Amino acid sequence: MHDAPAQYATTGRNVLVLRKPHALNPMNAPRRRKAQARPQQLCEAEVVAGLKDQAASELRTRFGSDARLLRKARPDELPFHYRGELAALGTVGKSNAINLVQHFDIPRPAAFLGHQHQTRLLRQIDSVRSLHESGSFHSFRISAAGRESPVMQRLRDAIARQTNLVYDEREGDLLLRIRKADLHQAGWELLTRLTPRPLSARSWRVRNLPGALNATIAAAMIELTHPQPEDRFFNLMCGSGTLLVERLLRAPLMAAAGCDTDPHALRCATDNLRAAGAEELAQLFPMDATRLELPDASIDVLCADLPWGQLLGSHENNLTLYPLVLAEAARVAAPGARAVFITHEIRLMERTLRDFADRWTTQKEVRVFQGGLHPRIYLLARRD
Repeated sequence: MHDAPAQYATTGRNVLVLRKPHALNPMNAPRRRKAQARPQQLCEAEVVAGLKDQAASELRTRFGSDARLLRKARPDELPFHYRGELAALGTVGKSNAINLVQHFDIPRPAAFLGHQHQTRLLRQIDSVRSLHESGSFHSFRISAAGRESPVMQRLRDAIARQTNLVYDEREGDLLLRIRKADLHQAGWELLTRLTPRPLSARSWRVRNLPGALNATIAAAMIELTHPQPEDRFFNLMCGSGTLLVERLLRAPLMAAAGCDTDPHALRCATDNLRAAGAEELAQLFPMDATRLELPDASIDVLCADLPWGQLLGSHENNLTLYPLVLAEAARVAAPGARAVFITHEIRLMERTLRDFADRWTTQKEVRVFQGGLHPRIYLLARRD
């Protein structure tokens, strides 16, 4: 796909192939309401701190009145009452995970060992397993304070015996969380993740690279660009293609491409695009983001996960790289184009943006949390 890019007829530069806007993933469209109401269930989304509003907006847009959001102070949790199909919650893109929550009016976790409460616990496990094909869950794990206590050991032995699942404290794909009541006045709550893997672990990600962007954060970055069907989209330094795939999954567009100087990264991006069913919808170019072989004013949306100077690159290299990337991005950006970048080099990025205030205006900054770090997302607009 990246061996023979299309050529610009008059200048010899690479250009994007324009296509009729095409929707890759119909699950991103608002869900049609069912006439028959379902029982209300309590759920909780695990979200990226800093992106709670986007996760909430997606739930409202996708599920309408079937998802009634509840207030909660913690920035990484989003509880809601839900009347729709539980399986549909496994398709959201801006939450790291969705949990089914059940309240137990008990004074301490030892009561889970009683027949009545253990039966309710096992019934919740069965309801989550029933959402998936047989064999989707092979093991389980429990996240709880004092999980090595005798009570928790007895509980996990009982679960293993009743479910035929193997207990794996690190990689268990059925995740159970037991905590003191947080959404209720008293008692304890059981949270069961609805999917074998976190939602941020996309099924299309068959190839990965060190430092690859969290797909949930990538989806939020794409949302900030306000995707339009006429977009000509370009992913600078695309790596394994996370931002590129997330844009193709989000909504129809006119053209999509990415570039990288690393042949291995381009191969990884190709494999991920193929796994997402999007290989024919995007182009990959072996190009330097500071010297793009693209015409002036030819791109409507630019995205990049800039090197943070930790796993990739260095602070010394970034001192030169960041100004060059923003200058080249400004050259290829059409009037009014949007750009969204993420980086942990906060001071360098803000200094560079001040230097380029005549070309880029900062419309929004979002601080997020990833891997113990607090990078920032910058939404920019090209000045005329």
